[in-house]
Amino acid sequence: MKRHKIRLIFILAAVLLLVFISISLYSTSLRTKMTVQESIVNQNLTAAKSIASAMDIDTYEQFLSNRTRTEQYWKIRSYLNDAREKTGALYVYTMEVDNPKVATSLIVGHPPSKGGKDNFPIGDVCSVPEAQVKVAYFEGKPFVTDIIEDDRYGTYLTVGVPIKGEKGQIIGYLGIDISAETIESIQNTVQENNVKIFELNVVFTLGVIASFLLLQSWYQKEVATEVGYTEDTYQNEIRALIASVSSLRHDFTNHIQVMHGLLKIGAVDEAEKYVNALYKEAQAIESIKLNIDHPGLSILLQTKKLAAQNHQIDMDITTAHHSFDQLKTTDLIKILSNLIDNAMDATLELLEHERKIAVICEANDTHYIFKIINTGPNIVDKERIFHQGYTTKKEQQGKERGQGLFIVKEIVHKYDGHISIESTNPLETTAIVEIPLK
Repeated sequence: MKRHKIRLIFILAAVLLLVFISISLYSTSLRTKMTVQESIVNQNLTAAKSIASAMDIDTYEQFLSNRTRTEQYWKIRSYLNDAREKTGALYVYTMEVDNPKVATSLIVGHPPSKGGKDNFPIGDVCSVPEAQVKVAYFEGKPFVTDIIEDDRYGTYLTVGVPIKGEKGQIIGYLGIDISAETIESIQNTVQENNVKIFELNVVFTLGVIASFLLLQSWYQKEVATEVGYTEDTYQNEIRALIASVSSLRHDFTNHIQVMHGLLKIGAVDEAEKYVNALYKEAQAIESIKLNIDHPGLSILLQTKKLAAQNHQIDMDITTAHHSFDQLKTTDLIKILSNLIDNAMDATLELLEHERKIAVICEANDTHYIFKIINTGPNIVDKERIFHQGYTTKKEQQGKERGQGLFIVKEIVHKYDGHISIESTNPLETTAIVEIPLK
């Protein structure tokens, strides 16, 4: 009955987790649409400022003095058309804002129309809403419109920045129209990438839940007879798995922020490459599954490897195809759990690219041999480290330190085995446990 209740709790937890992820995905989807539009707007505002500042102001002022299709007009129009092609905008043009109601277009960057007829007359009324015209007229600041539906020019949004004369006075505005289709296309791309990430999250979450159930099953069969330290070990592994799920949510947010940044600078291709990299990373998580004959050892090492990945530790695991049945499962878990935890703590004092751990579980005709090799600070006193209460770690309130290696040594001696821990190279430590076979 107790086992059934625990299993039910895990199932309910899985359902709730999936619901929370779904809600998170939905809210992220809404935020994505806003951030994509904001990124495109910011990018085009920057482009507009650059185009306005690089304009031949003397030529433009000569045009303003007569406002006809003179040589100066065509020179500015050619410049604006070149800017339009380079930015991929719908239209790039200059405007006059001489009242708080409407703005009028003066020069539209576009090639001359075939047949002599031009669809962009000088002084044509712009579709910029009155609210943005007031910002330009009264405050002389850049503006951004919402999506505008225009019967003549399509659906778009407009950004506008001041054009300043030689003395710094505002002599007009430069506008860029951004097609709504362009915005929607980028939004759809990001949404598709979000769905891929969500699918990977679901697979990963289900894997974590399966690990919960396997760990619980192993605990019921193998550990129920020992409560003290064995219970602590089990709870620590559960907490490690929960921390992994929390890390997944945190990483998901970070990935969205990175894609937002890429889109903000217009690097759509780079954003797609980033998502592909995330997919490869998810495949790497799948590769954590180990082909180990011992169920308890398999679960422990998978949990530790997942924890190592979350701390950017490169962990390599090598195990013999052996049942290790002359060791009680609880004793085997205590030995390896403590040694691997100590190794992980040591590596965390190094930079990420220096963090490495090798776990080797071997068996020959006479001994079981377990080796844990890790990078990290060298061992100063290799004898005292086995004394009860001795620790090199910082004290934490409510957490007893200096028990792990003492317990490992007691277990090893119970099997007439031998344990040694020493620094074999600079910034490298090796722990070796040898258990004789009877």
